[in-house]
Amino acid sequence: MGDLLLVRHGETEWSRSGQHTSWTDLPLTDDGEEQAKSLAPLLSGRTFALALTSPLHRAVRTAELAGVAAAVPDPDLHEWDYGGYEGVTTVDIHRTRPDWYLWTDGVAPGPDGHPGESPAEVGARADRVLSRVASALPDGDVVLVAHGHFLRVVTARRLGLAPADGRLFQLATGTVSRLSTEHGRPVIAEWNTRP
Repeated sequence: MGDLLLVRHGETEWSRSGQHTSWTDLPLTDDGEEQAKSLAPLLSGRTFALALTSPLHRAVRTAELAGVAAAVPDPDLHEWDYGGYEGVTTVDIHRTRPDWYLWTDGVAPGPDGHPGESPAEVGARADRVLSRVASALPDGDVVLVAHGHFLRVVTARRLGLAPADGRLFQLATGTVSRLSTEHGRPVIAEWNTRP
């Protein structure tokens, strides 16, 4: 049985400033490119039974720079749709909704095509990804290159927790995390690893 490796994309201008970024397809900053390149030694020497990436440029570019060859874009690995909070920081949201918390409150509706997602909706996408991952893990390691909040939900679901329990797993840009098994049950083996 292989391990599930989670790679959060490198830094973008908005991840640096704390702005919620789902569909806005920002490039990596220079630091983000360096973060992505630095991940290559953590991933080298592994043969992946399956390599998937979010279709957004910041994830695809991170996969390329980290040496994840032949990663297949999968729309289910897209970041949480932040709806009306796209490009807005939590500090700014708290000015009008002081008690707002993404993990329990979801987001305000956004423009056409971006209604926003609830934790349960993000969890349903994570479950679809984990279903695909489950069929590949007997053949070796699987790597997912995607986004912070989405990968936190994947982690919660892999561990048998509710989607909103992704709140328990802070995830930095340009990191590798590894979910493995112990006595046949999913566990966190490494988290937020950088070279």
